[in-house]
Amino acid sequence: MSWASTPGVRRSMQSNRARDTKPELLVRRILHAQGFRYRVDWRPSPQSRTRADIAFTRQRVLVFIDGCFWHGCPTHATFPKTNQSYWLPKLAQNRVRDAAANKLLESLGWIVLRYWEHENPSAVAAHIASIVTTSVKS
Repeated sequence: MSWASTPGVRRSMQSNRARDTKPELLVRRILHAQGFRYRVDWRPSPQSRTRADIAFTRQRVLVFIDGCFWHGCPTHATFPKTNQSYWLPKLAQNRVRDAAANKLLESLGWIVLRYWEHENPSAVAAHIASIVTTSVKS
C-alpha cells in the first residue's frame, strides 16, 4: 500500500525537487552576482540529516529556503484533502524536525537563516548578504 492516494499524486510528489528549486536558484543567482561564494545542498553536521540549501562555511551561516507546503508556512500552507491521516502528521513532523535541526545547528555554532519560498528573492539575498558580511570569519 502506497502513502499516496493515487498514482498521479505519487508521481507528482516524487517529482518535487530536494535541491535547485526555483526560489533557491533565484537567491543563489543574486548572491553569486554580488561576488558571494557558497556551498549548495551541504550537510553541516554528521549528527543531523539536514542539508542546507546554501552554506557559507567560513562565516558559519546556513540558509534554508523552505517550501510553504512542506514546512507549514502560516500564510500559504495548504493541507491535503485526501489521505489526511498520513499527510497531517507528516507535515507536522517536518516542522518539529526543522526546529530540532535549528537548535542542534545553533548549538554547534552555526547561524541558521530560514526563509519561505514566497519571499522576495532580492530581499532574501540582501538579508543573507548583510548577515554573511557581518559574521565573524574563522
